[in-house]
Amino acid sequence: MIDRTLAEETLDLERYDEKFYAIVGRGDENVKYFSKVFDVRIVPRGTQLIVKGEEEKVRRFVSFLRAVISRLEKETMTAKEVREYAKDFLTKTEGKELPEEEDVILITHRKRAIVPKTPTQKKYVEAIRRNDIVFGVGPAGTGKTYLAMAMALAHLKDQKVNKIILTRPAVEAGEKLGFLPGTIAEKVDPYLRPLYDALYDMVDYDKAAYMLERNIIEIAPLAFMRGRTLNDAFIILDEAQNATREQMKMFLTRIGFGSKVVITGDITQIDLPRKEQSGLIEALRILRGIEGIAFVWFSQEDVVRHPIVAKIIEAYETHERGSGEAEEGEERKEKLGGKGKEGP
Repeated sequence: MIDRTLAEETLDLERYDEKFYAIVGRGDENVKYFSKVFDVRIVPRGTQLIVKGEEEKVRRFVSFLRAVISRLEKETMTAKEVREYAKDFLTKTEGKELPEEEDVILITHRKRAIVPKTPTQKKYVEAIRRNDIVFGVGPAGTGKTYLAMAMALAHLKDQKVNKIILTRPAVEAGEKLGFLPGTIAEKVDPYLRPLYDALYDMVDYDKAAYMLERNIIEIAPLAFMRGRTLNDAFIILDEAQNATREQMKMFLTRIGFGSKVVITGDITQIDLPRKEQSGLIEALRILRGIEGIAFVWFSQEDVVRHPIVAKIIEAYETHERGSGEAEEGEERKEKLGGKGKEGP
Protein backbone atom coordinates (compact mmCIF):
# COMPACT_ATOMS: atom_id res chain seq x y z
CA MET A 1 0.00 0.00 0.00
CA ILE A 2 1.41 3.42 -0.96
CA ASP A 3 1.82 5.89 1.90
CA ARG A 4 0.01 9.10 1.01
CA THR A 5 0.45 10.94 4.29
CA LEU A 6 -0.40 14.61 3.79
CA ALA A 7 1.83 17.42 5.00
CA GLU A 8 1.91 21.20 5.10
CA GLU A 9 4.93 23.52 5.35
CA THR A 10 5.05 27.32 5.62
CA LEU A 11 8.22 28.85 4.19
CA ASP A 12 9.01 32.53 4.80
CA LEU A 13 11.23 34.12 2.15
CA GLU A 14 11.19 37.66 3.57
CA ARG A 15 14.86 37.68 4.55
CA TYR A 16 16.02 36.79 1.02
CA ASP A 17 15.14 40.25 -0.37
CA GLU A 18 16.12 40.41 -4.07
CA LYS A 19 16.35 36.61 -4.27
CA PHE A 20 12.62 36.44 -3.52
CA TYR A 21 11.59 37.52 -7.03
CA ALA A 22 14.04 35.14 -8.69
CA ILE A 23 12.35 32.32 -6.75
CA VAL A 24 8.66 33.21 -7.20
CA GLY A 25 8.93 34.81 -10.66
CA ARG A 26 6.96 37.67 -12.19
CA GLY A 27 3.28 37.37 -11.31
CA ASP A 28 4.14 34.22 -9.30
CA GLU A 29 4.87 32.38 -12.57
CA ASN A 30 7.49 30.18 -10.89
CA VAL A 31 5.10 29.30 -8.06
CA LYS A 32 2.58 27.99 -10.62
CA TYR A 33 5.37 26.08 -12.38
CA PHE A 34 6.62 24.52 -9.12
CA SER A 35 3.09 23.46 -8.18
CA LYS A 36 2.82 21.57 -11.45
CA VAL A 37 6.23 19.88 -11.64
CA PHE A 38 6.51 19.00 -7.93
CA ASP A 39 2.83 17.98 -7.77
CA VAL A 40 2.11 20.07 -4.65
CA ARG A 41 -0.24 22.93 -3.90
CA ILE A 42 1.63 26.20 -3.24
CA VAL A 43 -0.27 29.16 -1.83
CA PRO A 44 1.68 32.49 -1.85
CA ARG A 45 0.86 34.88 1.01
CA GLY A 46 3.04 37.98 1.02
CA THR A 47 6.58 36.67 1.46
CA GLN A 48 5.38 33.25 2.60
CA LEU A 49 4.80 30.09 0.57
CA ILE A 50 2.35 27.60 2.10
CA VAL A 51 3.08 24.16 0.60
CA LYS A 52 0.54 21.34 0.86
CA GLY A 53 0.50 17.83 -0.51
CA GLU A 54 1.84 14.32 0.02
CA GLU A 55 4.58 14.32 2.63
CA GLU A 56 7.36 13.03 0.33
CA LYS A 57 6.47 15.55 -2.41
CA VAL A 58 6.35 18.47 0.04
CA ARG A 59 9.71 17.40 1.44
CA ARG A 60 11.16 17.21 -2.08
CA PHE A 61 10.02 20.75 -2.87
CA VAL A 62 11.39 22.07 0.44
CA SER A 63 14.74 20.40 -0.36
CA PHE A 64 14.74 22.04 -3.79
CA LEU A 65 13.95 25.46 -2.29
CA ARG A 66 16.82 25.16 0.19
CA ALA A 67 19.15 24.07 -2.61
CA VAL A 68 18.18 26.98 -4.88
CA ILE A 69 18.54 29.49 -2.00
CA SER A 70 22.01 28.09 -1.29
CA ARG A 71 22.92 28.57 -4.96
CA LEU A 72 21.48 32.10 -5.02
CA GLU A 73 23.77 32.96 -2.09
CA LYS A 74 26.72 32.31 -4.41
CA GLU A 75 25.47 33.51 -7.80
CA THR A 76 22.75 35.58 -9.48
CA MET A 77 19.97 33.67 -11.21
CA THR A 78 16.94 34.82 -13.21
CA ALA A 79 13.45 33.41 -12.61
CA LYS A 80 13.84 31.36 -15.80
CA GLU A 81 17.16 29.90 -14.61
CA VAL A 82 15.48 28.93 -11.32
CA ARG A 83 12.83 27.02 -13.31
CA GLU A 84 15.58 25.24 -15.27
CA TYR A 85 17.30 24.42 -12.00
CA ALA A 86 14.03 22.92 -10.69
CA LYS A 87 13.90 20.64 -13.77
CA ASP A 88 17.51 19.49 -13.19
CA PHE A 89 16.84 18.95 -9.48
CA LEU A 90 13.84 16.71 -10.18
CA THR A 91 15.80 14.71 -12.78
CA LYS A 92 18.64 14.08 -10.33
CA THR A 93 16.41 13.17 -7.37
CA GLU A 94 13.68 11.23 -9.24
CA GLY A 95 13.09 7.90 -7.54
CA LYS A 96 15.71 8.66 -4.89
CA GLU A 97 15.01 8.84 -1.17
CA LEU A 98 15.79 12.34 0.01
CA PRO A 99 17.99 12.54 3.12
CA GLU A 100 16.58 14.15 6.24
CA GLU A 101 17.38 17.85 6.17
CA GLU A 102 19.61 19.10 8.96
CA ASP A 103 17.88 21.75 11.02
CA VAL A 104 20.57 24.43 10.91
CA ILE A 105 19.83 27.02 13.59
CA LEU A 106 22.82 29.29 13.00
CA ILE A 107 26.15 29.45 11.17
CA THR A 108 28.84 30.68 13.56
CA HIS A 109 31.62 33.13 12.67
CA ARG A 110 33.88 30.07 12.27
CA LYS A 111 31.49 28.78 9.56
CA ARG A 112 30.28 25.95 11.81
CA ALA A 113 26.61 24.96 11.62
CA ILE A 114 24.77 24.70 14.93
CA VAL A 115 22.18 21.91 14.72
CA PRO A 116 20.22 19.92 17.33
CA LYS A 117 21.98 16.56 17.73
CA THR A 118 19.55 14.45 19.79
CA PRO A 119 15.77 13.87 19.61
CA THR A 120 15.32 15.90 22.82
CA GLN A 121 17.36 18.78 21.42
CA LYS A 122 15.19 18.76 18.27
CA LYS A 123 12.07 18.79 20.45
CA TYR A 124 13.56 21.70 22.44
CA VAL A 125 14.32 23.79 19.34
CA GLU A 126 10.86 23.14 17.92
CA ALA A 127 9.28 24.06 21.28
CA ILE A 128 11.15 27.40 21.24
CA ARG A 129 9.86 28.11 17.74
CA ARG A 130 6.25 27.36 18.67
CA ASN A 131 5.90 28.75 22.21
CA ASP A 132 6.33 32.05 24.04
CA ILE A 133 7.95 30.47 27.11
CA VAL A 134 10.01 27.26 27.17
CA PHE A 135 11.54 25.51 30.19
CA GLY A 136 14.58 23.35 29.39
CA VAL A 137 15.43 21.19 32.41
CA GLY A 138 18.23 18.64 32.74
CA PRO A 139 21.90 17.98 33.55
CA ALA A 140 24.91 19.99 32.45
CA GLY A 141 26.24 19.48 28.94
CA THR A 142 22.89 18.78 27.28
CA GLY A 143 22.97 21.99 25.21
CA LYS A 144 20.13 23.80 27.00
CA THR A 145 21.82 27.20 27.19
CA TYR A 146 23.91 26.83 24.03
CA LEU A 147 20.93 26.04 21.78
CA ALA A 148 18.87 28.78 23.43
CA MET A 149 21.67 31.25 22.65
CA ALA A 150 21.80 30.06 19.02
CA MET A 151 18.03 30.46 18.69
CA ALA A 152 18.25 33.96 20.20
CA LEU A 153 20.91 35.05 17.71
CA ALA A 154 18.90 33.52 14.83
CA HIS A 155 15.79 35.47 15.95
CA LEU A 156 17.87 38.66 16.12
CA LYS A 157 19.36 38.04 12.66
CA ASP A 158 15.88 37.45 11.20
CA GLN A 159 14.64 40.66 12.91
CA LYS A 160 12.01 38.75 14.91
CA VAL A 161 13.27 40.52 18.04
CA ASN A 162 15.11 43.81 18.64
CA LYS A 163 17.44 42.62 21.39
CA ILE A 164 18.67 39.67 23.41
CA ILE A 165 18.66 39.66 27.22
CA LEU A 166 20.74 37.03 29.03
CA THR A 167 20.36 36.70 32.77
CA ARG A 168 21.08 34.32 35.62
CA PRO A 169 20.95 34.45 39.43
CA ALA A 170 24.18 35.53 41.15
CA VAL A 171 23.57 33.16 44.04
CA GLU A 172 26.99 33.22 45.64
CA ALA A 173 26.82 37.00 45.91
CA GLY A 174 23.13 36.99 46.83
CA GLU A 175 21.76 40.54 46.83
CA LYS A 176 24.94 41.85 48.53
CA LEU A 177 26.76 42.88 45.36
CA GLY A 178 27.61 46.21 46.96
CA PHE A 179 30.11 44.52 49.25
CA LEU A 180 32.16 43.23 46.33
CA PRO A 181 35.00 45.37 44.91
CA GLY A 182 34.82 47.08 41.50
CA THR A 183 32.10 48.44 39.23
CA ILE A 184 28.72 46.74 38.85
CA ALA A 185 29.94 45.03 35.67
CA GLU A 186 33.09 43.79 37.42
CA LYS A 187 31.10 42.56 40.42
CA VAL A 188 28.69 40.39 38.45
CA ASP A 189 31.01 39.36 35.61
CA PRO A 190 32.16 36.03 37.20
CA TYR A 191 28.54 34.87 37.56
CA LEU A 192 27.68 35.71 33.95
CA ARG A 193 30.89 34.39 32.36
CA PRO A 194 29.28 31.17 30.97
CA LEU A 195 26.84 33.29 28.96
CA TYR A 196 29.69 35.35 27.51
CA ASP A 197 31.51 32.11 26.60
CA ALA A 198 28.51 30.83 24.62
CA LEU A 199 28.13 34.21 22.88
CA TYR A 200 31.79 34.45 21.83
CA ASP A 201 31.68 30.89 20.51
CA MET A 202 29.00 31.91 18.00
CA VAL A 203 29.82 35.55 17.18
CA ASP A 204 33.27 37.04 16.57
CA TYR A 205 34.62 39.19 19.39
CA ASP A 206 34.34 42.57 17.62
CA LYS A 207 30.72 42.01 16.57
CA ALA A 208 29.78 40.74 20.04
CA ALA A 209 31.49 43.75 21.65
CA TYR A 210 29.58 46.09 19.33
CA MET A 211 26.23 44.48 20.18
CA LEU A 212 27.01 44.55 23.91
CA GLU A 213 28.10 48.20 23.72
CA ARG A 214 24.91 49.18 21.86
CA ASN A 215 22.78 47.17 24.29
CA ILE A 216 21.51 44.96 21.45
CA ILE A 217 22.68 42.11 23.66
CA GLU A 218 22.35 42.71 27.39
CA ILE A 219 23.82 40.43 30.03
CA ALA A 220 22.73 41.12 33.59
CA PRO A 221 22.07 39.34 36.91
CA LEU A 222 18.48 38.35 37.62
CA ALA A 223 18.18 40.84 40.50
CA PHE A 224 18.53 43.68 37.94
CA MET A 225 15.35 42.63 36.08
CA ARG A 226 13.06 44.03 38.79
CA GLY A 227 10.77 46.88 37.67
CA ARG A 228 11.36 46.39 33.94
CA THR A 229 9.02 45.41 31.09
CA LEU A 230 10.80 43.45 28.38
CA ASN A 231 9.23 43.95 24.93
CA ASP A 232 10.39 42.55 21.54
CA ALA A 233 13.24 40.65 23.18
CA PHE A 234 14.58 37.10 23.28
CA ILE A 235 15.23 36.48 26.97
CA ILE A 236 17.25 33.59 28.41
CA LEU A 237 17.19 32.86 32.14
CA ASP A 238 20.08 30.47 32.80
CA GLU A 239 20.70 28.42 35.98
CA ALA A 240 17.07 29.04 36.95
CA GLN A 241 17.21 26.41 39.70
CA ASN A 242 19.02 29.07 41.76
CA ALA A 243 16.24 31.64 41.39
CA THR A 244 14.08 32.04 44.48
CA ARG A 245 10.30 31.76 44.26
CA GLU A 246 10.02 35.57 44.45
CA GLN A 247 12.67 36.09 41.75
CA MET A 248 11.02 33.60 39.39
CA LYS A 249 7.60 35.24 39.76
CA MET A 250 9.19 38.67 39.31
CA PHE A 251 11.01 37.50 36.15
CA LEU A 252 7.97 35.83 34.55
CA THR A 253 5.88 38.97 35.07
CA ARG A 254 8.49 41.15 33.28
CA ILE A 255 7.69 39.59 29.89
CA GLY A 256 6.23 42.09 27.41
CA PHE A 257 4.73 41.98 23.91
CA GLY A 258 6.69 40.33 21.10
CA SER A 259 9.08 38.58 23.48
CA LYS A 260 10.20 34.98 23.70
CA VAL A 261 11.60 33.43 26.89
CA VAL A 262 13.75 30.34 27.47
CA ILE A 263 14.38 29.23 31.06
CA THR A 264 17.09 26.63 31.65
CA GLY A 265 18.12 24.81 34.79
CA ASP A 266 19.15 21.61 36.53
CA ILE A 267 17.02 20.80 39.59
CA THR A 268 19.74 18.46 40.92
CA GLN A 269 22.21 21.38 41.24
CA ILE A 270 20.44 23.86 43.54
CA ASP A 271 22.83 26.21 45.39
CA LEU A 272 20.20 28.15 47.36
CA PRO A 273 20.30 28.14 51.16
CA ARG A 274 18.28 25.25 52.63
CA LYS A 275 15.44 27.52 53.76
CA GLU A 276 14.92 28.86 50.21
CA GLN A 277 12.73 26.90 47.79
CA SER A 278 13.80 26.89 44.14
CA GLY A 279 11.58 29.08 41.98
CA LEU A 280 12.20 26.71 39.07
CA ILE A 281 10.73 23.73 40.92
CA GLU A 282 7.68 25.77 41.92
CA ALA A 283 7.20 27.08 38.37
CA LEU A 284 7.41 23.55 36.92
CA ARG A 285 4.64 22.52 39.30
CA ILE A 286 2.18 25.40 38.90
CA LEU A 287 2.56 26.45 35.24
CA ARG A 288 1.67 23.14 33.60
CA GLY A 289 -1.23 23.22 31.18
CA ILE A 290 -0.91 26.90 30.28
CA GLU A 291 -1.08 27.41 26.51
CA GLY A 292 2.10 28.96 25.12
CA ILE A 293 4.35 27.43 27.81
CA ALA A 294 6.32 24.25 26.99
CA PHE A 295 8.51 21.98 29.15
CA VAL A 296 11.37 19.92 27.73
CA TRP A 297 13.23 17.42 29.92
CA PHE A 298 16.83 16.41 29.12
CA SER A 299 18.75 13.39 30.41
CA GLN A 300 22.36 12.18 30.34
CA GLU A 301 21.59 10.67 26.91
CA ASP A 302 21.46 14.25 25.59
CA VAL A 303 24.94 15.20 26.86
CA VAL A 304 26.93 16.50 23.90
CA ARG A 305 30.15 17.42 25.64
CA HIS A 306 33.13 15.06 25.86
CA PRO A 307 31.75 11.46 26.02
CA ILE A 308 33.22 11.04 29.49
CA VAL A 309 30.87 13.75 30.86
CA ALA A 310 27.84 11.46 30.35
CA LYS A 311 29.67 8.68 32.23
CA ILE A 312 30.52 11.07 35.09
CA ILE A 313 26.86 12.17 35.39
CA GLU A 314 25.70 8.55 35.36
CA ALA A 315 28.29 7.57 38.00
CA TYR A 316 27.16 10.38 40.32
CA GLU A 317 23.49 9.46 39.86
CA THR A 318 24.27 5.81 40.68
CA HIS A 319 26.24 6.88 43.74
CA GLU A 320 23.45 9.17 44.96
CA ARG A 321 20.87 6.40 44.52
CA GLY A 322 23.12 4.03 46.45
CA SER A 323 23.68 6.56 49.24
CA GLY A 324 19.93 7.13 49.52
CA GLU A 325 19.25 3.40 49.77
CA ALA A 326 22.03 3.01 52.36
CA GLU A 327 20.58 5.80 54.49
CA GLU A 328 17.12 4.21 54.33
CA GLY A 329 18.68 0.89 55.38
CA GLU A 330 20.39 2.50 58.38
CA GLU A 331 17.12 4.13 59.42
CA ARG A 332 15.31 0.77 59.26
CA LYS A 333 18.04 -0.86 61.37
CA GLU A 334 17.77 1.87 64.01
CA LYS A 335 14.00 1.44 64.18
CA LEU A 336 14.27 -2.33 64.47
CA GLY A 337 16.99 -1.98 67.08
CA GLY A 338 14.81 0.40 69.10
CA LYS A 339 11.91 -2.04 69.08
CA GLY A 340 14.21 -4.86 70.22
CA LYS A 341 15.21 -2.88 73.32
CA GLU A 342 11.60 -2.35 74.28
CA GLY A 343 10.82 -6.09 74.06
CA PRO A 344 10.99 -8.60 76.93
